Amino acid sequence: MSEVTYASVKVGDVIPALTKDEITRTTLGLFAGASGDHNPIHIDIDFARAAGMEDVFAHGMLSMAYLAQILTNWVPQTALRSYAVRFTAITHLKDRIRCSGEITEKFEENGETRVRISVQAVNQDGDVKLAGDAVVALP
Repeated sequence: MSEVTYASVKVGDVIPALTKDEITRTTLGLFAGASGDHNPIHIDIDFARAAGMEDVFAHGMLSMAYLAQILTNWVPQTALRSYAVRFTAITHLKDRIRCSGEITEKFEENGETRVRISVQAVNQDGDVKLAGDAVVALP
């Protein structure tokens, strides 16, 4: 992670993107264990089918965590002031999630110089799975 400063960025700059490996059943099982979210719709195909789904699908918070990685890969976690997303579509098995962000605003608040970043997570077909924004403080 290189030192990013308020003076070194401008509105319209993109932060380094991140593409994650394909979502697998193992991914879902490991995330369920790590997060404590054992909702069977994410790990039990019979339960998912009984609920009207073709198969299990990813936890929304898994995609949200992936998206947060672009922020913490770019600046230290301590710089994060806010992070909010909307879940726009289900993330399915075999989806490869690409996370990206663009600076949309520079401003000062509470004695800090900050930037707002529009973020989104899309699959390999360009379907938006999450969209939102984050605010980070920059020196």
